[in-house]
This record gives sequence, structure tokens and C-alpha cells, in this order.
Amino acid sequence: MNTDNVLFALGVTFFAGLSTGIGSVMSFMSTKFNPKFLAGSLGFSAGVMIYVSLVEIFAKAKDSLTMAYDVRVGYTYTVISFFAGIALIALIDKLIPSFENPHEIRNIDIKNIGPDNDRRLLRMGLFSALAIAIHNFPEGLATFMGALSDPALGVSIAVAIAIHNIPEGIAVSVPVYYATKNRNKAFWLSFLSGLAEPVGAILGYFILRNIFSNATFGMIFASVAGIMVYISLDELLPTAEEYGEHHIAISGLIGGMAVMAVSLLLFV
Repeated sequence: MNTDNVLFALGVTFFAGLSTGIGSVMSFMSTKFNPKFLAGSLGFSAGVMIYVSLVEIFAKAKDSLTMAYDVRVGYTYTVISFFAGIALIALIDKLIPSFENPHEIRNIDIKNIGPDNDRRLLRMGLFSALAIAIHNFPEGLATFMGALSDPALGVSIAVAIAIHNIPEGIAVSVPVYYATKNRNKAFWLSFLSGLAEPVGAILGYFILRNIFSNATFGMIFASVAGIMVYISLDELLPTAEEYGEHHIAISGLIGGMAVMAVSLLLFV
């Protein structure tokens, strides 16, 4: 692997992961928070991730695996790896109790949070941070692998994941802030939970660098496509609809697909 490509891939992964801090800052500016804008942004992010996963990443994985094997075997391994990625992220979701799972934390209404719930709120924030960190490991690997394959593709994935990390930052910082009344603690806990993405990328790099081949690249890339499709359908679209209207979320979804399609055409 080229050193410059690796450093670039790690850089965009850091950008994606640390965007949880943006969500934390937004939670402190609740009077200016626009849920419809967030809904559209989340739908846009889902559109980017679904389109790039099914049109670009899956195809690249298939090409790599058919180079390593014959067409039929390579395609079979691509499909198996795709659903293996879905199974992995679904298992992570299953193992995290719904109360602590950031995918289940929706529309935190800070106006209705009472002072008597400090301990419960702090526990929610801490476990949300842990759950988000666990989820961010495979997301970090997805961003890293995308950027390593194609810098333009990596930037698109990083932006999409960065957008979807914003409500996760809110899910951590709001309960911690209202439990501790400490903005610094709430911000840094939210910010640090995003570090799991570059950590996942770094671990993936050191584990895979000695066994990197067309076969391993194809299987990992197909798994990444599955992970991103699952995240989009299980988290981004439902969260978008919770924050805004159905049509706003769908319009964002279509817009994300269109932008991703045009950007890919520019690099053909």
C-alpha cells in the first residue's frame, strides 16, 4: 500500500469520526437547531451510502474477487461477503441493549429532562458513548477502505458518515450535560467516542497490510458495502423520519443518490 494513500485514508477517517463533536456543539445551541435540516441531511447521507455501496463498492469488490478467482466463484464470494457485513453490524446492534444503543435513541427533548434523573442520564450518556464507539469501528474501516481504493470515493463516504455521526454526538452530549451541568465533559466524551473510527481504520490497516491481495480486498470491500447499506436502512432513514417529515427524508435520499451518481460520472 502506498504511504501517501494510507495517510490520506486515515485523514478522512479522522474527519468522519470526529464529527460527533459537531453534534455535541449543536446540542448546546438547541435554540438554533433545525430538525428538518438534520432530517434532510441524514436522508442525503443515506442516499450517498446506499448508492455508492450498491453501484461502486460492490462492483469494485466483485472485480477484485473475479480477478482472484473465476467469475462465478468471485461473484459468489462477493455476495457472501456483502451479507456477512450486514450480519456483523446486525450482530453488534443485537448485542447492545436497546436503551444504550444509539440507534434507538431518538429525538432527545432537552426541555423535558428533569434534574431528578441525573444518575440515569449520566448512565445513558456513558453507555451511548460506548455503544457509538463500538459501532464506529466498522464504520472507520469502511471509510478507510473506500479512501484507500479511490480518494474521491473515500471523501464521499467520509462526508456521508460525518453527517450521520452528528445525531450520535447529540445522543451522548445531551444526557451527560444535563446530568453533570458540565459542557466540557459532555463535549469531550462525545468527541472522544468518535475516535473509534480512526482507531478501527488503524487496526484494520495493521491487521490487513501483510495479507493484502485481490481476494482480501474484495471480501472486505463487499463487507463494507453491506455494513453501509445496513447503517443507512437501520439508522439513517429511521432517524431522518424521526427528526423531520417523510418527504424531507426521501428527498434528501434521492438528492444524495443524484449527487453521488454525478460525482462518480465526473471521475469515469
